[in-house]
Amino acid sequence: MGHSIALSILNRRTFLTTAAAAVSLSPFIARGDEVPSALPSERSAEFKEVFAKLVGNAAPVEGKITVDLPETADNGNFVPITIAVNGPMTETDYVSAIHLLSTANPHAHVATFHLSPLNAVARVQSRMRLAKTQDVIVLAVKSGGEMLISTTGVKVLIGGCGI
Repeated sequence: MGHSIALSILNRRTFLTTAAAAVSLSPFIARGDEVPSALPSERSAEFKEVFAKLVGNAAPVEGKITVDLPETADNGNFVPITIAVNGPMTETDYVSAIHLLSTANPHAHVATFHLSPLNAVARVQSRMRLAKTQDVIVLAVKSGGEMLISTTGVKVLIGGCGI
């Protein structure tokens, strides 16, 4: 007889949040799929075209770019971003360009920053608009042709870009 029943009273917000989460995952559960930890970000046709043009035949390397970008942007009209590339900025080895791309904006190519050894450090700060939740891709091109890449997901609560 040592059984106890725990009752909890849900407030409306908790109930609605739980119900919405269950509904959004129901297609995966109904098919018997494993529920993904994060739904994949869509890649627009324009993003794919711009990315292919910038990367060409290069095989971008991950891990040398630090991107400071909020995980959640309350307003997509104003999203601050800081990009830093690890490595020297000498006459023979430096970052010559940093490309900023968005995977779901109306215009995928957000900005390009051109650098030289005179910059001393490969670090830029700016702000960008994000239409909706998506990945932000940073490509850094080194003077010797090496290409670096970083991908950061951003959840956008209120979209920018007029969408």
